[in-house]
Amino acid sequence: MLLLADMDVVNQLVAGGQFQVVKEPLGFVKILQWVFAIFAFATCGSYSGELQLSVDCANKTHSLLNIEVEFEYPFRLHQVYFDAPDCRGGTSKVFLLGDYSSSAEFFVTVAVFAFLYSMGALATYIFLQNKYRENNKGPVLDFLATAVFAFMWLVSSSAWAKGLSDVKMATDPETVIKGIPSCQQKENTCKEIRDPVTSGLNTSVVFGFLNLVLWFGNLWEATSPTTGNPPAAVAVATGLRATTGSKATALRVRPPPSPIRCSLVSAAQEDPMGGARAQEKACPPSHPYTPGLHPSSQETLNCIYIYIICLSEPCPHSPPLMH
Repeated sequence: MLLLADMDVVNQLVAGGQFQVVKEPLGFVKILQWVFAIFAFATCGSYSGELQLSVDCANKTHSLLNIEVEFEYPFRLHQVYFDAPDCRGGTSKVFLLGDYSSSAEFFVTVAVFAFLYSMGALATYIFLQNKYRENNKGPVLDFLATAVFAFMWLVSSSAWAKGLSDVKMATDPETVIKGIPSCQQKENTCKEIRDPVTSGLNTSVVFGFLNLVLWFGNLWEATSPTTGNPPAAVAVATGLRATTGSKATALRVRPPPSPIRCSLVSAAQEDPMGGARAQEKACPPSHPYTPGLHPSSQETLNCIYIYIICLSEPCPHSPPLMH
């Protein structure tokens, strides 16, 4: 019975069009941000690496030909040590150099919070559409949060890219060998056996900058709850207003608040093939778009305006679009 009840809820949500936002750029990009954030903190936070080297003493009985040094996130390398032969019958502790936990932990923290925010925002888009769009508070807050995360991705990815470069340098076997006292003696031979594999860390940096691109690119969509809905600034400038229906979102034209704004839409509907004549009829001479527009360009502009109005359904009194 509970399963049937859950299915009924899902069917109601689908029938009401709540999941339509997932097919639109705003929701689809948020899914990408959610997935890419997972890859970013997973590839960095779960990393563990190992390097191998050998110390061949002049007295072969004191040699150690397979020294394994393991390190992992958060890369507090100054706490990582291994036992190296002193070639006199004993061993000495050798520590790696550097503490790169700050940049790594900062990167993972940003990724985790971006993951949580993306999940919460996506749930809001789907289940709380009316609250999200109420008084435009939702889009404004979403825009601000997106801008903050875009900046944080820029800072954290850049810092972690530099930190990763330092980690590679500090865990290079040649660098580690220089810190072994017995390797400073000419009669002893020290050499690297295997470098640490850092492809996973390289991937984390790539996902960091991909997240940067996604979040910066999402700044436009964050101000627009649906695909056909322009941001608030564009709506004010053009006189367009978004109205949400059960099928799709269409745009309607408000009456112009001042005589300076011209009604290209009315002219396009009356004479879509009239070229510059349509604009001259609609716009006052002082309008910046009036002088010298080529007829073909005006025709394209007319078609675009008609298409914006008739985004989801045909206009009742508009002429057919010319391709």
